[in-house]
Amino acid sequence: MAKQYKNLVNGEWKLSENEIKIYAPATGEELGSVPAMSQEEVDYVYATAKAAQPAWRALSYVERAAILHKAADILDRDAEKIGAVLSKEIAKGYKASVSEITRTASIIRYAAEEGLRMEGEVLEGGSFEAASKKKIAVVRREPLGLVLAISPFNYPVNLAGSKIAPALISGNVVALKPPTQGSISGLLLAEAFAEAGVPAGVFSTITGKGSVIGDYIVEHEAVNFINFTGSTPVGERIGKLAGMRPIMLELGGKDSAIVLEDADLEVAAKNIVDGAFGYSGQRCTAVKRVLVMENVADKLVETIREKVLKLTIGNPEEDADITPLIDTKAADFVEGLVNDASDKGAEAVTEIKRDGNLICPILFDKVTSDMRLAWEEPFGPVLPIIRVKSVEEAIELSNKSEYGLQASVFTNDFPLAFKIAEQLEVGTVHINNKTQRGTDNFPFLGAKKSGAGTQGVKYSIEAMTSVKSVVFDIK
Repeated sequence: MAKQYKNLVNGEWKLSENEIKIYAPATGEELGSVPAMSQEEVDYVYATAKAAQPAWRALSYVERAAILHKAADILDRDAEKIGAVLSKEIAKGYKASVSEITRTASIIRYAAEEGLRMEGEVLEGGSFEAASKKKIAVVRREPLGLVLAISPFNYPVNLAGSKIAPALISGNVVALKPPTQGSISGLLLAEAFAEAGVPAGVFSTITGKGSVIGDYIVEHEAVNFINFTGSTPVGERIGKLAGMRPIMLELGGKDSAIVLEDADLEVAAKNIVDGAFGYSGQRCTAVKRVLVMENVADKLVETIREKVLKLTIGNPEEDADITPLIDTKAADFVEGLVNDASDKGAEAVTEIKRDGNLICPILFDKVTSDMRLAWEEPFGPVLPIIRVKSVEEAIELSNKSEYGLQASVFTNDFPLAFKIAEQLEVGTVHINNKTQRGTDNFPFLGAKKSGAGTQGVKYSIEAMTSVKSVVFDIK
C-alpha cells in the first residue's frame, strides 16, 4: 500500500477525511497520498498559527536562526532521500533534484544569517523646521504576522524554502501550501523543520483541492502576507482576492535571448540550449525565444541545433536532459503551440516527436510574430528562433511581450549591452549568459505580468516585515 503522508498542523502530523493520490508523471506509479483538507481544517491551521506567533516573535534572532540552521543541516543530511522522492514526483533528473535540496539548505542558512544583520535606525528631526530638532524617531522592522507561502511544481522545495526561511527569521509564522504535484516533497521539507524544533503552530502545511480551499486559503482574514510562485492567471486572481494585503508574486515569463553580430556564437548557443531546455523548459526563467541578427542567424541556428541533438531524452532516474512534462495537459498545450507554428510556416530543424507526456526537444527557425510560439510561454522543450534586422527591432519585439521577467544579451560590445539592458522592460538582464534565477542574494523580480514585489533573501525579509517608527521629544 502506498504511503499516506500527513500534514504538519500545530506541531502534530495529521490526516484528513479525504486524500489526494500522487502519481509519477514519467511512469504513472502511485507514489502516495496527501490529505485533502477542508475549510474547517484550514481555519484550525490559521488559528493555531496566529496563537503561536507572539511567542515566536518574542524569541531573539539568534534563537530563531539556530532552528533554521538545524533545519538546513537536516536537509543536507537527507538530500539524497528527499531528492529521490522529488525526482519521481515531478520528473526532474535525480542529480538536479538532490541539488535542489542542498540549494534550499544554503538559502535557509543565508536567511538565518541575514536576519542577524537586520538593523533599525535612529533619525533626528530638524530637517524641515526648527521646532522638530528635538524630535527623535526610533525606526525598526516588525513581522507582519501570518505568511501564506504557495510554491510551484517545478521547484516545490527550493521555492518553498526561499519563502519560509525569510518569513520565519523575521518573526512571522508560516502556512505552506505546496503544489499538488510536488506536495509530498513539500511535506518532507516540513519534516526537516519539525525535527529542527520549530515550535507548534509556527510552521504548518496545507494540502488540498483547489476547488475546495484554493480561494479560501488566500482570502481568509487571518492571512497577513501572500507569497506565491506560479502561473500569471492564478497570480492575477490572488492579487484580486488579496485586497489591501501585501503580496509577492513570481509569475510567468517569455525570456528573450538577444544575439548580436559580434557575439561569440559558441558561448551564446551553449547558454541558450542550457537555458531553454534545462528541466525540459519547465522554468519561468527559461530562455523562451531567441532574437538573432539576420546575418549570423544561419550559423547560430546550426550551432544550437548541434547541441540540441546531443541532449539526452528519457526518465528522471536516468538523469536525462529531457524528461516527461508534469502532466498531459502541459504536453497538450506545448503540442498546440508546435502545431500552430508548423501550420504558419515555421521551420522545425529538429524532429517533432511526442510520446505521452514526453516531448522531444524542438528547435524552430524563422518564427514570425503571427505565431503563438512568439508570445506564449510553452513551459516545455520548444525554442523559437526569430530573425531580426536591427537592435531596435530586437528590443521592440522583446518589449512587446506581456511578460517582463528576464532577458539575455550576447555581444562583446559591453557599452552597447548596457544600453540595451536599460531599454529592456524586464526585472533582470544577463550579459553573455542564460536567463536564470540565482544567485539567491541578488534581487529577483519581474515587470508587467511577470510578478509583483522583489525576492532575494534580504529583499524577501524586507517585504515580509513592516516599518514602525516610535517618535519622542528630547527635553
